[in-house]
Amino acid sequence: MTMNAKDKLRQTVEELSEAEAQDTLGFIVHRRGKHDALAELLERAPLDDEPTTPDEDEGVREAKEQIVRGEVLSADEIRREIA
Repeated sequence: MTMNAKDKLRQTVEELSEAEAQDTLGFIVHRRGKHDALAELLERAPLDDEPTTPDEDEGVREAKEQIVRGEVLSADEIRREIA
């Protein structure tokens, strides 16, 4: 059975490491003229590994409590409120 180019590409992609896949995707996106500078910046940004402050921890705790109480808005609700 002869594989077409897309089949060969799919097979090759499955064999890539995550880093190789990321680089390849960047190449393809750039080549197709759909360069997304923000997405590229975010993908390449280092993880935030700094410890959180007590104030940040308190904010997270409060937010989780609000979620449990159902005090949240969906993205659609927010859009309607600001429209």
